[in-house]
Amino acid sequence: MVTFSVNNKTIKNIELAVFDKDGTIIDLYNYWCHMIELRAENLCCYCAISCDDHKINLMYSMGVDVKNNRLRPDGPVGLLPRSDVRLAAQNYLRPIKKISDTKAEEIFKEADRLSLNLLDKFIKPIPGAIELLKNLKQQNCKIAIATTDKTERAELAASFLKIDNLFDMIVGADKVALSKPAPDMLRMICRNLSCDPANAVMVGDAKTDVLMGINSCCKASIAVCTGLTPKDELSALTPYIADNIAEIFLL
Repeated sequence: MVTFSVNNKTIKNIELAVFDKDGTIIDLYNYWCHMIELRAENLCCYCAISCDDHKINLMYSMGVDVKNNRLRPDGPVGLLPRSDVRLAAQNYLRPIKKISDTKAEEIFKEADRLSLNLLDKFIKPIPGAIELLKNLKQQNCKIAIATTDKTERAELAASFLKIDNLFDMIVGADKVALSKPAPDMLRMICRNLSCDPANAVMVGDAKTDVLMGINSCCKASIAVCTGLTPKDELSALTPYIADNIAEIFLL
């Protein structure tokens, strides 16, 4: 059991820490900007339309605001499941070319494949994240990832950063019936790791992360302000707020 300290508030007797991936462990904008750009380029190619005319708007529809160097606060990328991001792209392109769900997913998978050679460009850890994970492991705390990304993408990111050995379980939205803020992912993790949710904490950058912890009856949800959600919106849901993951301490 470990004790967390967040903003001089302690959370005692924790045996499991569950982390969101993007915006919590991995730099959110850097990862999704590059991934969405690849998807947009592939979609433009398939539709035989100009990237110069459509790429930026197509990226915006999927949640990346290139002009302001940020992700859109309402997503869908970074907040909602892959299927929602895919649907946003399909809806943008519908007046030009109707793309089936199957074909759109094929195009997304091709972007996944191409990204394998670009991971050093895509994946940058948030300062302090790896240190906290290593400290938790040293204190024999169970550690998991719960992400709206696909499980295999989360596993790939962890492997690239050479921290896959730190996690007891990695779960993406593709493994459950309902994604965040539903409790499905966290309940699956607790069940598989034989942990009572009352002895678990959820750490994430979005309201959906905090709410998943609440809906799962975790001991606490810790919010970090390195994602899309303003601090005041997070503090309305949980008293445990850190500007970034480096401000979460173990006692």
